[in-house]
Amino acid sequence: MAGEDPYPHHRPNVGIALFNAKGQVWLGRRDGTPGPWNWQLPQGGIDAGEDARVAALRELEEETGIPGRSVEIIDEIPGWIAYDYPPDVREDPRFHKKRHLGQKQRWFALRFHGEDSEIDLACHAEVEFDAWRWGELAEIPDLIIPWKRDVYVRVVEAFRPWAKS
Repeated sequence: MAGEDPYPHHRPNVGIALFNAKGQVWLGRRDGTPGPWNWQLPQGGIDAGEDARVAALRELEEETGIPGRSVEIIDEIPGWIAYDYPPDVREDPRFHKKRHLGQKQRWFALRFHGEDSEIDLACHAEVEFDAWRWGELAEIPDLIIPWKRDVYVRVVEAFRPWAKS
């Protein structure tokens, strides 16, 4: 049926590829997550009734401290990109909040017009990242946890034109 949600058991989520003027992308190292696959792009849940674009700007500010006035949305991937949590994640007691099979994500490319000094990883009560850096878009699939890698490959392909200054 048209309009039916293909991922009814996945948590709605946004992902953000934030590009600077040099075409580099913002990478965050997940707080308290041992390596080697502990880097990712900002992402987070879409609240009930919240527009995905609004969620992207809110999540970016919550996770990085970057205010909406310092960015512009320049692209988005149409539709959802979904991934499932692997069984060991779903069964781990530390992940009791994850009532879903995985996440379905709406991905946005944003251009950062602000200053690096605006970045404050401790601005929100729930700290997501303990370090950050500007990196190359193409390196992301090798930095992300393997069960999210297919999503990041699609993000790299879709947003490749923005990875240039």
